[in-house]
Amino acid sequence: MNKRNLIIAGKELSSRFFLGTGRYPNPYVQNEAIRVSETAVLTFAIRRANLESPGEDAILQHLDADHSFTYLPNTSGAKTADEAVRIARLAKASGLSDWIKVEISSNEKTLLPDPIETLKATEILVNEGFIVLPYTSDDPILCKKLEQAGASAVMPGGSPIGTGLGILNPYNLSLIIEEAEVPIIVDAGLGSAMDVTQAMELGADGVLMNTPVAKAKDPVKMASAMKLAIEAGRLSYEAGRIPKKRYATASSGLPSSISY
Repeated sequence: MNKRNLIIAGKELSSRFFLGTGRYPNPYVQNEAIRVSETAVLTFAIRRANLESPGEDAILQHLDADHSFTYLPNTSGAKTADEAVRIARLAKASGLSDWIKVEISSNEKTLLPDPIETLKATEILVNEGFIVLPYTSDDPILCKKLEQAGASAVMPGGSPIGTGLGILNPYNLSLIIEEAEVPIIVDAGLGSAMDVTQAMELGADGVLMNTPVAKAKDPVKMASAMKLAIEAGRLSYEAGRIPKKRYATASSGLPSSISY
C-alpha cells in the first residue's frame, strides 16, 4: 500500500495513527492527547461503552464535538468467536459503527489472540456486512487467511498487549507487509517512538496504540511524539533506506594520489 493517505474499505483517513481511549488519568488529558495526535480513528472496548445512549457514553462524551472521528469499537473481553460476533452485533445495532476490531483472547495472562476463533469471527462478520479489522498474531499465514476472509485491514501485534516490548519479530512483520493486499496496522506491544518508527519503516500502513500514550508520564507529549514517529517512519520507508553493508564506504571518494 503506497498511497500517501491511508484508505480502508474505500474511506480515506487523514492519519495513520489509530488511538485508544482507555486508561488516561482524566478526560481532559485524554482529549488533549487525542487532539495533538491528530488521529482520525478512535478505538474502545464495546463492553465499556453505553450502547443504550452512545452520545452520553462516558468514553465518548468528552471528545471534541467539532472533530469527526471514525469509531473502531473492539470486542475485547470476548473468548470465543460467538461472543465476539454477539458483541459486534450489539454495537452495530446501537448505531455506533459498522467498523469492528475483532479481538478474541482466551488466555488472561498473555492476552494473545486466538487464531482459530479470530478467523471464524472475521468470516461471520464480513458476511454480515461489517468492516472488519482483526487483531491477530504476527503469523504471516494467518494474516493472509484473514485477508482472504474479507478483512478490510489486518492488525498483527508487535508483541503482547501492554508489554511495551516493541516488535519482537520484524522478519515476520516484513513478510506480512510484503504479501498483503490490504492495509497492515501494527497493533499492540509498542512502547516508544522508536518502536513506532521501526514499524513504519518496515512498511506498515499505520499503528494502533493505547497504553504507550495513556500510561506515559506525559500522555499529551507522548501522543505528539508518536504522531511524529509515524510520519518520520513513513517518509523513511517511502524514501528507501540504503542497503546494509559489512564494510565502510567513504561519503567522499578518496583520491588515488595527493599532490602538494
